[in-house]
Amino acid sequence: MLDQPSVLDQPSVKLFADPLRARLVTLLAAEQLCTCHLAEATGALPTAVSNHLRQLREAGVVETEPCGRYTYYRLRPEALDAVAAQFAALAQAARTAPRRPC
Repeated sequence: MLDQPSVLDQPSVKLFADPLRARLVTLLAAEQLCTCHLAEATGALPTAVSNHLRQLREAGVVETEPCGRYTYYRLRPEALDAVAAQFAALAQAARTAPRRPC
């Protein structure tokens, strides 16, 4: 089991390790927001927010909707479901993990 890649090494899980990206996902879970709203809510520079949103979009976690000169972002729940399933599988493995003898 130790030679198998960890669920925690998956790119989709590593994506949420960054505190700003995790905060953006949390904010987008509550409502659809544009970059200026997200920058204001996080205190981050708009360019930093845009870069993180690009990474989330490329990973399929968020999708965009143009609205005039703004772009609104919304969370894709199915992307979070996939990550949750990875953690659920890890939790199930822990429930049945045998003790290795010394």
